[in-house]
Amino acid sequence: MSLGLVTPQVLNFATPLKLQSGASIADYNLVVETYGQLNAQKSNAILICHALNASHHVAGVSASDPNDLGWWDNMVGPGKPVDTNRFFVIGVNNLGSCFGSTGPMSVNPSTGKPYGATFPVVTVEDWVNAQARVADHFQIQKFAAVMGGSLGGMQAMAWSMMYPNRIGHCIVIASTPKLSAQNIAFNEVARSAILSDPDFHGGDYYAHDVKPRRGLRVARMIGHITYLSDDDMAEKFGRELRRADGDSDEYNFNFDVEFEVESYLRYQGEKFADYFDANTYLLITRALDYFDPAKSFANNLSAAMKNIAAKFLVVSFSTDWRFAPERSREIVKALLDNKLDVTYGEIDAPHGHDAFLLEDPRYHNLVRAYFEQIAQELQS
Repeated sequence: MSLGLVTPQVLNFATPLKLQSGASIADYNLVVETYGQLNAQKSNAILICHALNASHHVAGVSASDPNDLGWWDNMVGPGKPVDTNRFFVIGVNNLGSCFGSTGPMSVNPSTGKPYGATFPVVTVEDWVNAQARVADHFQIQKFAAVMGGSLGGMQAMAWSMMYPNRIGHCIVIASTPKLSAQNIAFNEVARSAILSDPDFHGGDYYAHDVKPRRGLRVARMIGHITYLSDDDMAEKFGRELRRADGDSDEYNFNFDVEFEVESYLRYQGEKFADYFDANTYLLITRALDYFDPAKSFANNLSAAMKNIAAKFLVVSFSTDWRFAPERSREIVKALLDNKLDVTYGEIDAPHGHDAFLLEDPRYHNLVRAYFEQIAQELQS
């Protein structure tokens, strides 16, 4: 069953938020969507944390665009694994994003111009602190669960460490306790594509009424390759050529689109460049790079997790080479080292990192069963 039409709301926060960089930001907005009803005890709230290019629009159909289906609509809704007949679900667009929350595209009140490249650096921990203020707005003292995939999973982990008394369960899907050097390298190549675009103008492209579309296209193409598995790409595209009937030329000397996979990547790049902001991309990939909770504990993840009180569900996917199952097992080991309650599921799925967004019955049944336990706890 669908949630139907959903409408976001804008929350304004006048009190300055101190960021990890030492900077502060005041009078900022966060866009949120909520689904379901908050119970009288305010105990049935679920926070969904989004990944790089997603937003507050988790589920349902946007009231402003009938073609805009929430990015996790197969997971959240009436009768779905995260059942909005039972839970009050909140989706928050993070600070620095480009979907309505205050970010680089927003006007800096001190200059009257868009922040652009002057928008302060934000981290996963900054987002969690901002989300805690959203919880305060709804008078939620403790989330029944905080849940996220990929970068969203990092935020869920950070919640369990930063606010151990404000989270009952932590659901971490297709995530990692820190990026590998290879992952940071992929992010850097994507950022370099944007920074080297002549239309970037040092991040001040708004004033020039242009957008670094070429850089955004390449950045998205690089990222998208890492989200799919080799088997998935082979099954979808193989080595199929896109040639006009009667075209007998053996080679394409103009370097136009030749293979189906090229066409797919260019389409994804074009679509991304239409809706995403380049400065936001730079900010969010840096937040990914910086996340490393064990760093302050002599690189000991078990020590970093010593104060956690939440129960955990950790899920990985066999063909996810961006955030491989080995990284999820590191999280599980650190939790077990602290004698914490953890459920781990490793799904043998062919879809790579993107599997966390797809409707695999084994994956969804696992999440459904886990949330059934949460619901039973709330009733006891």
